[in-house]
Amino acid sequence: MTSVEEPLRPAERVRDATRTRAEILDVATQEFARAGYDGARVDEIAARTRTTKRMIYYYFGGKEQLFTAVLERAYGEIRRAEQELDVEHLDPVAAIRHLAELTFDHHERHPDFIRLVSIENIHGAAHIAASGKLGRIGSPALDVLRRVLAAGQESGLFTAGVDAVDLHAMISSFCFFRVANRHTFGALFGRDLVAPARREHYRTMLGDMVIAYLTAQRTAG
Repeated sequence: MTSVEEPLRPAERVRDATRTRAEILDVATQEFARAGYDGARVDEIAARTRTTKRMIYYYFGGKEQLFTAVLERAYGEIRRAEQELDVEHLDPVAAIRHLAELTFDHHERHPDFIRLVSIENIHGAAHIAASGKLGRIGSPALDVLRRVLAAGQESGLFTAGVDAVDLHAMISSFCFFRVANRHTFGALFGRDLVAPARREHYRTMLGDMVIAYLTAQRTAG
């Protein structure tokens, strides 16, 4: 007697589609980070997943849309981490250190994110500009930075006039460089910026640098 496979129920189809999309995005993230946007091949992504090139196009529309979806998920992950920040109970100095350490830890744990951002910059942020989702995602960390800066300035701990976006750029620059330039920096200077033995040194160095900037006396000019 031949058994007949029952069709998937609606809820099961949704779960199956969610798993398939997630698997495609996992592999696509690795492939784009490895080969870049131009070098990545949808055929390769399909071969490494339990799906087909046609199914990838069905879910995402094409290579360009797939890369945009990869970026949206990558940025979404760090934004979710930022949303979980709890620094309201900390003094401004400790809060700023905690914010800096969040970026430090995230960038270290997600080297593919660093490569994807580098690739997107090569393409002039065209995919981010075209993404309505990324345009609305914002940065919860900026809102927290503004509140902490205001509290620090009000208490006299921080120098007035520091811009939250500038500070965010300062923190991100250090964290990004450490991962993105690991190999070239090591080849030129013989030092591995992500060596475990020096991790806490650089993590503390970042916090010290940011606090020194926030508490420095500035001359008018």
